[in-house]
Amino acid sequence: MLFNRCAYGGKTSQHPTHAKNVIFFLVDDLGWADLSCYGSTFHETPAIDALAQSGVRFTHAYAACPVCSPTRASIITGRHPVRVGITDWIPGQNIESKPISRFLHIHDNDQLPLDEITFAEVLKKEKYQTCFVGKWHLGDKGFLPTDQGYDVNYGGFSRGSPPGGYYAPFRNPYLPDKTSGEYLTSRLTDEAIRFINKRDPNRPFLMSFCYYNVHTPIQADTRSVAYYQQKTTSLKGDTPTEREHEGQTRLRQDNPDYASMVAAVDTSIDRMLKALDEQNIAHETIIIFFSDNGGLSTKKTAGPTCNLPLRAGKGWLYEGGVREPLIIRAPGVSKPGLVVNTPVVSMDFFPTILELCDVSPKTTPTLDGRSIVGLLQGEEAATDRTLYWHYPHYHGSTWTPGASIRSGRWKLIEFYHLEKVELYDLQADPGERKNLSAIYPQRV
Repeated sequence: MLFNRCAYGGKTSQHPTHAKNVIFFLVDDLGWADLSCYGSTFHETPAIDALAQSGVRFTHAYAACPVCSPTRASIITGRHPVRVGITDWIPGQNIESKPISRFLHIHDNDQLPLDEITFAEVLKKEKYQTCFVGKWHLGDKGFLPTDQGYDVNYGGFSRGSPPGGYYAPFRNPYLPDKTSGEYLTSRLTDEAIRFINKRDPNRPFLMSFCYYNVHTPIQADTRSVAYYQQKTTSLKGDTPTEREHEGQTRLRQDNPDYASMVAAVDTSIDRMLKALDEQNIAHETIIIFFSDNGGLSTKKTAGPTCNLPLRAGKGWLYEGGVREPLIIRAPGVSKPGLVVNTPVVSMDFFPTILELCDVSPKTTPTLDGRSIVGLLQGEEAATDRTLYWHYPHYHGSTWTPGASIRSGRWKLIEFYHLEKVELYDLQADPGERKNLSAIYPQRV
């Protein structure tokens, strides 16, 4: 089965669209609450907010994993991380020598297998020009973006964080230095705009623009950090935190360096959208904006951002670790300003992109995602579905191996290492504060 075209609305989708180009923006470690349009009052993201007003904003969009590489694999293949054999960030944290470990280290794939079919490969066969920009983190030589369907690659290789930091020299073998001290996000945006301007206008294009921001190291963008430093002067007291198992969670957004990194993404988005306008192709370009996992709020000492009202953050299977900001603008299909509360997941992008582009390849693997095109016009989900997460690894956020299930309003988390389960009613308790496992043992 290619994908379920009847997943929403109860009938085969027949949505006319003139939009054939695709730009997929993926931000690294951006939290659900890090954008103004998702409730942040400290961070300011006017360009992304405007994108949300012109497109569709999802309130319950999920990453397939609370860390990066598995989610990235799920996006590009439309398949669950377990199915592609990538269940941890690459290469992962080998903790076998640490006495706290009850379980052995799981050796999963350190690259996306070449026999997996990516949406870039499918669209390339349809004569699309394909471009990858930024963070890859799904393998090195022999497993690079150019081995997985992309014609060109600016800055993507095995590393999950920029080896030289956010200022040149970048020490990136696929992004030669140009100007000493240039900011990485600005440089990647330059390359993306150059591709758009020099493309063949007679053929559609796919661009995956995967930011290294806002992943560590937290390094301020000098263009805006002073503004956010000034904003902190109106805040009272020290940054509040709370204990989360063996870690600490930040309870307030007040880090000016981190805020400036979010602003750098917003500036990039603004430049990219203006480039589409200048080329007169905004009306025929699909935009998807997403994050690969929750914001880094929880670790041994508190992280740089806060995901409230959601609990915990990156590395955790609480909502703060897997619920993401998602905005989709598909001209001719999406309803501007629409807010969708139906749960969707990162495997859904593959079939959605293919449907929006009117592409029906002859051969694809069984996909775990569903097309969500119907939701973009306000259709209701025909049926509920159950979502599954499997993260059987130890992580630097102090997470220990476990898994979770969301079915309707209910969320169950099993902590293998701690030998316990927790049950939450997300409708009544989105912050997962009241464990109901003892009250509803049959549901558990």
